[in-house]
Amino acid sequence: MEVESRPSDSPYIERVWRSRSDGVGRMTAVAASRWDLVFWQHRGQVSAAVAGPETKASQAPVPEDATFFGITFVHGALMPHLPVEQVVDRQVELPGATRRSFWLHGSSWHLPGYEDAEAFVARLVREEILVRDPIVPAVLDGAAPEVSVRTLQRRFLAATGLTRAAIRQIDRVRSAAVLLQEGVPAHDVIHRLGYYDQPHLARSLTRYVGRTATQLTGPGPAEPLSLLYKP
Repeated sequence: MEVESRPSDSPYIERVWRSRSDGVGRMTAVAASRWDLVFWQHRGQVSAAVAGPETKASQAPVPEDATFFGITFVHGALMPHLPVEQVVDRQVELPGATRRSFWLHGSSWHLPGYEDAEAFVARLVREEILVRDPIVPAVLDGAAPEVSVRTLQRRFLAATGLTRAAIRQIDRVRSAAVLLQEGVPAHDVIHRLGYYDQPHLARSLTRYVGRTATQLTGPGPAEPLSLLYKP
């Protein structure tokens, strides 16, 4: 899997990515606290789907010689007509996808690309198909909530499909995996990210990343991981 990604200056987009498969039959899909809009082409057939947050690592088939493009949305961005909690650990295919367009919320939309993802998302926002709950990223960034605990829990579930604790666990272990891949020693990762000890880190890596620390720092399995990046 050849994967390329970039950050975005859109307040709705976490990351834009694209990839190509070559001689890979499956990959390990790492847990992810954000949802994606994904498009792929395989043997002339174009497909589109909303891929929800992933609460654990899993094995995912990869079609041979396929190209993929995706938009990863920030915490708090959602499409009200397709509640995020309904797509946790699954994906919903969108109908009518061709090389030029696909069907979303009762209308035909031009198929976006890697370079014009922001313009596409801006139109979604103008049409009120994509909205954003500002309290979710604010609280994740450390702001004091302005609502009750129960209201905050409800809004997190509605906007992300996950609890605040689950988001933090998933994002922390993804950061740990990136640091380990960069050669940071495990004991430093434990200290930086607040794990109790090495067994605590090991359990989190196995559950959410599907790799041990040794596999992340060495040659490891031939099976590739889904996109990992520095937040």
